[in-house]
Amino acid sequence: MKRYLILEDGSSFLGEGLGSSIISTGELAIQTGNFGYQEALTDPTNAGRILVFTAPMIGGNGINAIDYESINPTVKGIIANDVARNISDSENFQDLDSFLKEKNIPAIYNIDTRALVHRLNKEKTIKASIMDTNDEHAFDQIKALVLPKNRSANVSTKNAYAVPNVGKTVAVIDLGLKHSMLRELSLRKINATVLPYDVSVPDIKNLRPEGIIISGGPGKVEEVAANLKPIFDTFFGNYPIWGIGLGFLALSSYLNFELIKLPEAFNGTNYPVIEQNSNRIWQTAMNIDQLVLPNSVQMEMEQEYYDLHSELLAGFSNKKSKVIATAFNAEGAPGSLDALEIFDDFVKMMV
Repeated sequence: MKRYLILEDGSSFLGEGLGSSIISTGELAIQTGNFGYQEALTDPTNAGRILVFTAPMIGGNGINAIDYESINPTVKGIIANDVARNISDSENFQDLDSFLKEKNIPAIYNIDTRALVHRLNKEKTIKASIMDTNDEHAFDQIKALVLPKNRSANVSTKNAYAVPNVGKTVAVIDLGLKHSMLRELSLRKINATVLPYDVSVPDIKNLRPEGIIISGGPGKVEEVAANLKPIFDTFFGNYPIWGIGLGFLALSSYLNFELIKLPEAFNGTNYPVIEQNSNRIWQTAMNIDQLVLPNSVQMEMEQEYYDLHSELLAGFSNKKSKVIATAFNAEGAPGSLDALEIFDDFVKMMV
């Protein structure tokens, strides 16, 4: 079945349809990882996006029960150069086409993804649609589209829920968290309670937590800053706080660090950061479009992590203020496990 990817500038790409046959519109976004397509398309940070996979082929591993980052994906579609149609003959794996149909996600393959990447690197934000035609009516529809705001509010849990264990108690504020992050906490016997993006200070106090995590998620800092400010005002310096992804940006903004827009958004598994104290280089997974200008940081940090591409600050920690912030996802998933020790550092802060 032939389908079209239509861009708001009037250009279109013809390819082979896969998955759901619905018409879908969203923000075009590059996904640079060479593996981990299941984690990427189920990552809540990709809510509202049509993901362009730069890997030559996706789908070969199938879909398994372990690598979901959320049970109900919120991506608007996926674009690929090629898709493997035959996977391992195992009842534990589902082929990508069946999965996409089940989750009502459209896809197109046999697309020149290199051309899309070049276009997106120039235009930064492009609205796109997956459609059956590329006529004038289709272009009118995409021009009229208004990209959704407050995406964190849309993907955040509506009700608090427990991820019980027997160790320290941590409040996790869900801006679009990944299941793999909760898995790493559970492996460290953390007793976590996941809270909505707009949780109140009294509700957090009632849990008697020993630490607070602000998760990653979609959207912009301005959309979550008002809800997080009273939490930072109350708990910063008193409780260990770890901001991840969007949480990193929100915490940096609260501290009046200057956020710098990246030339191209980071969305993949291959972003090296250097740990200042040891000069170790970690390969990290990021899904973010801003980092911190180092000269704007007016705090003495025990540790700083710099993105090697831009030389901007991608993470920091301060024991006196009991704060850790990472633009990267320390759990990888997908990605390397280089940064897993950040979880251990956070647990030690709660001692």
